[in-house]
Amino acid sequence: MAEMTWTLADIPDQTGRVAVVTGANSGIGLITARELAIKGAHVVMGCRNLTKGESAVADIRAEAPSAALELVQLDLASLDSVRAFAAEVKGRHNRLDVLVNNAGIMMVPEGTTQDGFELQFGVNHLGHFALTGLLFDLLAETDGSRVVTVSSSAHAWGTFDAEDPMFQTSPYDKREAYGRSKLANLLFTYELQRRVEQAGLDGPAALAAHPGVAATNLGDHMLRGWYAKPVKLLMNVVFPSAVQGALPTLRAAVDPDAEAGEYYGPDGFQEARGKPVVVRSNRASRDETDARKLWEISEELTGVRFRGLEG
Repeated sequence: MAEMTWTLADIPDQTGRVAVVTGANSGIGLITARELAIKGAHVVMGCRNLTKGESAVADIRAEAPSAALELVQLDLASLDSVRAFAAEVKGRHNRLDVLVNNAGIMMVPEGTTQDGFELQFGVNHLGHFALTGLLFDLLAETDGSRVVTVSSSAHAWGTFDAEDPMFQTSPYDKREAYGRSKLANLLFTYELQRRVEQAGLDGPAALAAHPGVAATNLGDHMLRGWYAKPVKLLMNVVFPSAVQGALPTLRAAVDPDAEAGEYYGPDGFQEARGKPVVVRSNRASRDETDARKLWEISEELTGVRFRGLEG
C-alpha cells in the first residue's frame, strides 16, 4: 500500500512545545518557523540579520497574530554568537522539544568564519555542531525531543578528508566544499544518534532532511547582473516552492511516526521534488569511521563537548 501524502495539515498540535529554528528569516527556515508557530509551538527564531528577522516575525504574525515568536541573533560563523544564543535560550526556557539546524550557505567564494574555519564547513556544520552540543542537556531533559539537521542531495558531491577537512592544503573548490559540508551534516546526524543510543539515553532523536530543489534565496549570491531577476522568476515557476521544500524538515521534526536516524526528502525523480518520505543517503554518509573522526575534529575545533556523550 502506497504511503499517503504528508502535508502541512498533518502537523500535530504543538501547544506547550518549544522549537529553535536557525536561519528562520527566509526560505525553508521561515516556513518551518511559521508552521510550527501556527500549530502552537513557541518558536525561537535564530537569525543573523535581525532586521530581516523582524520582517519575518511580522510576516508570520500577519498570518497568525497570536504566534509565540522569539527573535534572537545567531551568527553561525561566530562561536561567540553561537554560545551567546545557546545561553539565551537556556536562560529563558526549561525545555527544548525541537532543534532545527536549518541555516546554511551554498557555494560561496573562499572565505573563513570569525574563528578561522573554512566558511561553508564552519557555518553549515561546525556552527550547528556547537549549537547542538551547547543545547544538548536541555534537549536530553525534554521527553520526545528531536534534532533535525538540514542536509542536501549535494552531499553526494562531497568527500570527507580527515587530514584536511577545511581545504588548508588542497585547492579550494566551492562546489566540493558545499558538498563536504552537507555530507558532514549527515555524518553528524548518524553519529549523534549512535552516541545517544550507546549512552543509553532516551533522546534526543537525531534526524536529517533535505528539501530537494526548492525555490529559495540560498543561491542568490550566484545570480548577478541583468539576468538575475528573470532567472529568479523562472525558478519560482519551475522549482518546487519553499513550502514544498520545507515539508521533509517539518515531517522529520513533528511526525509522530518519524524515527530516530531517519533521513527525509522528496519522493520524486532524483529526489528533486515530491511528497516527503524517508530517503537513503549515500554510502559515504554512513561511514562510521569517518563519522567518529568528524565528531572528534568538531569537538577539537569548537571546544564543545556533548554532556552525557563523552567518550
